[in-house]
Amino acid sequence: MRVQDAYTDWSATYDFDRNLTRDLDQFVTKEVLGGRRFQTVLEAGCGTGKNTSFFAGLSDYVWALDLSVGMLTQAKAKLYSHRVLLTVADITKPWPCKAGSVQLVTCNLVLEHIQELRPVFVEAHRALAPGGQFLVSELHPFRQYQGTQANFQRHDKRIEIAAFIHHLSDFTNAAAQSGLSLQRFQEWWHETDQNKPPRIVSFLFEKLRKD
Repeated sequence: MRVQDAYTDWSATYDFDRNLTRDLDQFVTKEVLGGRRFQTVLEAGCGTGKNTSFFAGLSDYVWALDLSVGMLTQAKAKLYSHRVLLTVADITKPWPCKAGSVQLVTCNLVLEHIQELRPVFVEAHRALAPGGQFLVSELHPFRQYQGTQANFQRHDKRIEIAAFIHHLSDFTNAAAQSGLSLQRFQEWWHETDQNKPPRIVSFLFEKLRKD
């Protein structure tokens, strides 16, 4: 099953299924970005809009992209704002935005499903204005080493969604090769994760200003 088809199937229950990684990602996003202000945010992989409302609250405009029509349908049902534009798009291909047009790019729990990181980082760099930032919040590779993979239940069947392991250095190397500088790196645990490897890793990169 293709990734977009799997997420479309999952979309009807995604917001209600028990999912500690999803919940922690929302916490991480608010912890890293809370209290800040951006003119325009591009959300690369918005899903059901679990973080989109938060981004709309700290910006003037949000452009939210996702490959799954089902996920976007769920997002549209709960997002009532003229400041949010939801668009079907493959983030491994050129993004539908002008170069240097956004102040923040976000990518939450998406990159594990993308084999090559470089195209996404290149597009993030292109989309960002000088001084703009790129937040990446992803399932920690230490969990992937143990076999953890995005999954959901359908009719008593476990559906696992195709995923690729990206080591911590893969993220930082893709960023450096694309002209993005690492500003902040953190590892995160859910409160139930005692004596376990970190569940999420977050990176905050910046597009350097021109001299």
